[in-house]
Amino acid sequence: MTPAQVNGRILLAMGIVVVAARLAGWAISKIGQPRVHGEILAGILLGPSLLGLVWASGMDYAFPPDVVDGLKVIAQLGLVLFMFLIGLELDLGHLRGQGHRAVVISHASIIVPIVLGAVLGLWLYPRLGGDANRTGFVLFMGAAMAITAFPVLARVLQETGLTHTRIGVLTITCAAVDDVTAWCVLAVVVAIVKASGIADAFVVIGWSLVYVGVMLTVVRRLLRRIGLVPAWAIVAVALLSAWTTEVIGIHAIFGAFMAGAVMPRNEATRNLARGLEMPTLTFLLPVFFVVVGLATRVDLLDDWYLWGITALITLTAIAGKWGGAMLAARAVGESWSDAATIGILMNTRGLTELVILTVGLELGVIGPTVFTAMVLMALITTLMATPLLSVVSPRSGAPTVGSRVSPTSR
Repeated sequence: MTPAQVNGRILLAMGIVVVAARLAGWAISKIGQPRVHGEILAGILLGPSLLGLVWASGMDYAFPPDVVDGLKVIAQLGLVLFMFLIGLELDLGHLRGQGHRAVVISHASIIVPIVLGAVLGLWLYPRLGGDANRTGFVLFMGAAMAITAFPVLARVLQETGLTHTRIGVLTITCAAVDDVTAWCVLAVVVAIVKASGIADAFVVIGWSLVYVGVMLTVVRRLLRRIGLVPAWAIVAVALLSAWTTEVIGIHAIFGAFMAGAVMPRNEATRNLARGLEMPTLTFLLPVFFVVVGLATRVDLLDDWYLWGITALITLTAIAGKWGGAMLAARAVGESWSDAATIGILMNTRGLTELVILTVGLELGVIGPTVFTAMVLMALITTLMATPLLSVVSPRSGAPTVGSRVSPTSR
């Protein structure tokens, strides 16, 4: 195709994506699920898992390789802006006043899934690891299991009425700690995978620590001193920070997240967040879902053995996150009902998991089969949250003043 034809097809593809995402989001909202879950499913359905099976020529026309390459660039921009918004909405004030309980629950909900995921990775590597770096594969499986989708969790809290309860604030606090820790673990994994040796890996990790230190001290203080930073400058900081982490050897999304986290919370940043939210969530993220969907090949799970591995991955994820958080909550004095509620909420993975899985696939840490199994795990653990909460005392806890839900809760 000529460049002009490619541009036209990209416009067609984006139109299809936006319409499909909107319809799927509307449909799934009718059964009590957040719209973003339907948008994720729409992306998968437009790929080889459904459209490619029932109308292969239609998928080939809408998403030929040249168009997909263009969509990947758009998806990357969407991811960078989305992670910037997530960092911007990460309220570290949640960490104050939560004390011992939050520390114990958050640590358990990170350590237990990482250990179980790494053990699963050791067993899985000879079977489905392929030519991937063994250490990278094992560490990646641990990091992927440790994810709690902070934005999805915020949305679930909002829709179940738990936002302003003690349990809601405690859980969002733990999720904030989990998110920061998981991105740091992922940065280490990416550094190890991209490095050509142990020495190179330490260099990348060292530069990453320097970058984090500069962002948390120099950049953060400079931005606070400026005060009302112009919108164009805020976006420039986000993009340059994403570029910096890409150059260092860790993924651009980490830089975007850090840029959001260090931004001053004032009227300028709030206005920018509101302005970026609509185009990012309505147009750019659905493109990312389709890119994920095109890489998701349910047909690769073509025998009971692979479906068994998918089930094992899902059970390991649930045991690590739900089990770890629930038992830790119970150990610090929560009732079984409240502990189970915390575990269910911490087990949501959603979009954040898809971001990490996409990074792993791009780096070659995991292959298409493991990627597909992990995507299904992310969908199952996210979709199960709302119906389970309706069974396990969804409105437990005393009201708490001052907590808030991110407008980007996806």
